[in-house]
Amino acid sequence: MRFLLLGLLSISDGEDVVVLQPSKPTSLLAALLIHPSAVVSTDYLLRAVWDAEPPATARAALQSCVLRLRRIFTKYGIANETIEAVPGGYRMRMDRETLDLVRFRELVASARAARDADAERHTLQEALALWQGPVLANVSSRMLHRDEGPRLTEERLSVLERLCDIELARGRCREVLVEVRDAARRHPERERFAEQLVEALYRTGRQTEALAEIRSVKERLKEEFGIDPGAPLQRLELSILRGEELGGPTDHQPLTAITVRSAANESPAPRAPASHTHPAAVLPAPTTQPPPPRALNPAPQTPAPAPAPVPHTLAPPPQAAPAPAEDPAAPSAPAARAAHPSTPPAVHPVPCFTGRDIQLGALHHTLTFTGQEPGPVVISGAPGIGKTALALQAAHLTREAFPGGCFTVVLTTPDGEPLGADEARHRLPPPDSAAGRRLLVLDDAASAEQVRPLLPSAAEGVAVITSRRGLASLVATHGGFVLRLDAFDDEESYRLLVATVGAERVAAEPDAARALARVCGHFPLGLRIAAARLLTRPGLGIRDCVDWLATDPPARLSLADAPLMSVSKVFDGALRRLSPELSEAFLRLAAEQRGAVVRSSRSVPDEMLEQLADAGLIEEGPPKPYRIHSLLSVYARRQLAALPGPEVRTASAG
Repeated sequence: MRFLLLGLLSISDGEDVVVLQPSKPTSLLAALLIHPSAVVSTDYLLRAVWDAEPPATARAALQSCVLRLRRIFTKYGIANETIEAVPGGYRMRMDRETLDLVRFRELVASARAARDADAERHTLQEALALWQGPVLANVSSRMLHRDEGPRLTEERLSVLERLCDIELARGRCREVLVEVRDAARRHPERERFAEQLVEALYRTGRQTEALAEIRSVKERLKEEFGIDPGAPLQRLELSILRGEELGGPTDHQPLTAITVRSAANESPAPRAPASHTHPAAVLPAPTTQPPPPRALNPAPQTPAPAPAPVPHTLAPPPQAAPAPAEDPAAPSAPAARAAHPSTPPAVHPVPCFTGRDIQLGALHHTLTFTGQEPGPVVISGAPGIGKTALALQAAHLTREAFPGGCFTVVLTTPDGEPLGADEARHRLPPPDSAAGRRLLVLDDAASAEQVRPLLPSAAEGVAVITSRRGLASLVATHGGFVLRLDAFDDEESYRLLVATVGAERVAAEPDAARALARVCGHFPLGLRIAAARLLTRPGLGIRDCVDWLATDPPARLSLADAPLMSVSKVFDGALRRLSPELSEAFLRLAAEQRGAVVRSSRSVPDEMLEQLADAGLIEEGPPKPYRIHSLLSVYARRQLAALPGPEVRTASAG
């Protein structure tokens, strides 16, 4: 015979369970079982059974209630001496075999002493399985509900929190999502469940839902208590906006885990100002050395033991990158293979990817076409236009065609210098014919000469190359498929704002949202930065944001806590890659044009116009007129106005 307290108060005999009806004997039994094997005072039992109104002959009434409870025990074959009358009160001696609460607490203690996270997880799951519903649901005592119910519930919720922490640390984000969502809804007062839900959503590629959940928590706390969320949730929000990796192996790694990128649609996080245009994110500070490339969402490595109950509020240290060989120019095949995953990496979709439907369709057809083997795929365009995100999304959509896996390497250093071919080759795992064809994403190529030595053979796979330059000489010698990306159109910009800021908020100010897209020049980079500003300021109206940005878009489209997440700094980096003469020519060209169309130039020769078009700073060309993206044009005029000298004023006036 066993008593069940963790749910409806019941008596169990094997598979037979009797649920006790609400009554004074039931309240008495609950009060005794809540304190197993302990002496429970008469005063406590009186308050538990009669709340604040005990009868005049309270002690006699309590004895009568004990007698009634013993009769119930007799009915189910339980010995009378199970309830002991002792000096000062009563006691029921219980152990793990006779009371589920004792069994639960022993399992929790055993889990705490477990040597590894897997053993702890199994033990905690066994402990939680003992709970069959809300505690004391069939107990009528108001005092027990007020004083003891919350304490018992707290024991269960603490275990559930810890179990969810372990599951998240193991990368089982999808499996834990339903449980943690239910807990967050049922117990909104516990911010840890909200944090876990946000993390699980983000790490399964649902960034918009994660940020919406944070907004909901903020609004509830502000409305009910006039306070902000705790520091852990605020730091978690900032990590999501930065696109940082959260925790160990995941069902879906955010874009930062793909090649240590910002969650913008473009450049790697540690690089000097470059283009970035995927989910509202902030670049972390640059490192002194470029990060080793990672496979697109690498296969999970063995996670470290789970931390103590409150894990990774911000991103924990990343997994160790493969150590380079002593001679990066000529690593031995065994050493190189040991430095890279032996199984093909998983490829997940880019979080919140929007737009580029036609280009994605063309890329999918090109990469999966089984007839003539494709040459290299070149995706070019201005800084911040979304080249890298398009390449990574295409890699996800075509992953089944590349059993050897998909790998990426950034071809520039943090200061914008091109990576040598030998070093870039070392950063990729060696080809393995037994594994099958693979897809290489060669990101931010500086020239055709840099890329040629890295191109795989047709049998080895396909290379997708992103570059601000058109790489026309590469296409001339190797053929292939070329995409030149332009800024978003009105509808794509609107969809991007809906995906990042949230449908409800955008629907409340649709005209302001479209005005915001225009102020940002329909540049994904600018739109992402503006979205991040709105997400971190829930009280800021979209129209107010537009009015503030419109006075100086290049300068104000930046994030204070991430200097590299800045339109002006990204464009600064693009100009630094040009020769001084070409950089100056671009500034003067933008200053002398009345509109976006460049029909001719008095100060910039045709040869330089062609070079600027190749560098991604102006678009199209003969026989059509050239164009300057509106955001680049505003930036260039602002830069030129800051230069000294009468010749500047002359150019600007012309």
